[in-house]
Amino acid sequence: MEHEVKIRGLMMDPVTNMPVVVLKETQGSGILPIWVGVYEANAIALEIEKVQTPRPMTHDLLKNVITGLDVRVQKVVVSDLKDDTFYALIWMEREGHLISMDSRPSDALALALRLDCPIFVEDQVMKNSKMAGVVSEKSSNEELRKWLENLSDENLGPYKM
Repeated sequence: MEHEVKIRGLMMDPVTNMPVVVLKETQGSGILPIWVGVYEANAIALEIEKVQTPRPMTHDLLKNVITGLDVRVQKVVVSDLKDDTFYALIWMEREGHLISMDSRPSDALALALRLDCPIFVEDQVMKNSKMAGVVSEKSSNEELRKWLENLSDENLGPYKM
């Protein structure tokens, strides 16, 4: 089963000082933080803020290739979590054929924003992420999770959805 999510915001993790994309269930209260690299966070932030760059960035190029080849991205799915690493699939349709493409979640999310397609998270990922040790100390992980769940719009900074 898949849970539809929206990007709730983009922020810095106060523990690791790394960017975090915060996904929130559209029908429920589930929160899924995904730690991403600085460049990937920048690609997501540029699209959230609708910043036009003078030349196409990588995700803009990918969007142009996809639309130029008459491919429709149906959805992106955060599909797995192994050894504290998230995995994603980009589901595309062309001429009646369904294709899935392996992706890093950050790239899939940046593309989903540009193509305005739905984002989903597999049920097992939502369940396993609650048990996963994202940071080395379990108590810090629980504190961070509780803090993320109680975020207000003011806490998220300039990158809210």
